[in-house]
Amino acid sequence: MTGQHLEGLIAAPPTPMRADGSLDLDTIDALLRMLTANGVRGAFVCGTTGESLSLAVAERLRISERWVAAAEGDFAVIVHVGHNCLPYCKELAAHAQQTGAHAIGLMAPSFFRPACVEDLVAFCAEVAEAAPALPFYYYHIPAMTGVTIPAAEFLVAAADRIPTLAGAKFTADDLMDFGRCLALEDGRFNMLFGRDEFLLAALALGVRGAVGTTYTFAAPLYRCIMEAYEAGDMAAAQQEQSRAREMVAILCRSGGVAAVKPVMKMIGLDCGPPRLPLPTLDESQCRKLREELDAIGFSDFCCRM
Repeated sequence: MTGQHLEGLIAAPPTPMRADGSLDLDTIDALLRMLTANGVRGAFVCGTTGESLSLAVAERLRISERWVAAAEGDFAVIVHVGHNCLPYCKELAAHAQQTGAHAIGLMAPSFFRPACVEDLVAFCAEVAEAAPALPFYYYHIPAMTGVTIPAAEFLVAAADRIPTLAGAKFTADDLMDFGRCLALEDGRFNMLFGRDEFLLAALALGVRGAVGTTYTFAAPLYRCIMEAYEAGDMAAAQQEQSRAREMVAILCRSGGVAAVKPVMKMIGLDCGPPRLPLPTLDESQCRKLREELDAIGFSDFCCRM
């Protein structure tokens, strides 16, 4: 039921919008072509970078439909179905199955938060039941949800409760927890690492697949990291990871997720502005962002259209 483990780079893309804040679905096709051309193996749609909780459910349904329709071959579309409202999660999950998505992912609710692992598993199990034919990934991102239950504890508790449980998208700094997840049941779970700036450390722990924001526009850099590591050239892998780390630091200083769409425009794919409450960077902020990225050689490792 849970299928083969996903491997390689999986992008967490932004949601393209027009200047008036409406969806720009046509740009999804160009975005997918660019990802495929740059060696990206899949997309985690409507996640954090995709501004999921700032979108109406109806918008998210249209976005996932377009991604699935545009995907070709073995390109994997994982649809994030998280919401603070359980019925909405189930609606999004059922729709993802109906449209032919590869899998679904779910972050924990962040307003009324589950107080214990049993509550978290119960919430996830109901959502997974709405898409019984799709692999289910728990999206562990405590910095955003405030839910700090260790991912390994969740996987152990959910293993017999969620038949479609494939693994987790792990977006946290606790590498001990992540390593424990990898080791559970002799590597049963497909652990997709979600901290771009730590990718090399995750490779050393044994990870084979990763989901990240910056893979959307800098996949060639991360492919270099993975190829150098696999070739046993640790010095080269460390050098490229250092460049990635500096790039992420620049993005964080420039607004985090709010800086993603200006970067997409820099590489030739205008995804419009973010939606409030995320701010739109002004001209001077965008110029500074470009200057700082140019200083670390961004044009040498960014994605090509």
